[in-house]
Amino acid sequence: MWRDRGGAIALATDSPGRSFRHMVDRLLAASSLIPNDPVLDMRDFAWTAMLRANWRMIRDEAAAKLSGSGRPQRLALFEHGAVAGLDGCPQTAQALSQIPGLVSARYSTLASGIHVPRRRGATKGLVTCHLALQVPRDGDVRMALADRVLRWSEGETLVFDDSYEHELWNEASAGRTVLHLQFRRPLKQPARWLAERLI
Repeated sequence: MWRDRGGAIALATDSPGRSFRHMVDRLLAASSLIPNDPVLDMRDFAWTAMLRANWRMIRDEAAAKLSGSGRPQRLALFEHGAVAGLDGCPQTAQALSQIPGLVSARYSTLASGIHVPRRRGATKGLVTCHLALQVPRDGDVRMALADRVLRWSEGETLVFDDSYEHELWNEASAGRTVLHLQFRRPLKQPARWLAERLI
């Protein structure tokens, strides 16, 4: 084990934990009912059209909520079936109710000048969707995901597998805000049962 500059503990590359995770991710990938690509086609998730159609109302609710909360970088809205923070956000609540397999939702801001080092999400059993609500245009705001470089566009959705290594930068003068969603990967049994235990 080693500590990074921030003091966080990380496992060595050949640790048993990483080997187990690699084995589980391979099982989930083999049982997936959707592609295992880093970036997924939003057309495979029909509900993303509803997010894009309502993005301005969701953006306005996010702006009101975040400005009244001391400008947090994350504001949880929904976590494992529990609603937390959706009061005053009827459009967002309505949108979340239409997303199959939703596990978590939050408004998430990547502040100006922030760099999030390379990391991987917890499990291939989850898929991530970002609805871009506010994207500054006076600098580069990007994510490196596997071998791709991605940029957000206001009102657009980005569906991706965060179990691939990814890294984020905001080199603009303002924050980038998204509606950050995670939902269950469609899987065959018994992988679906295993993913539920991991989630």
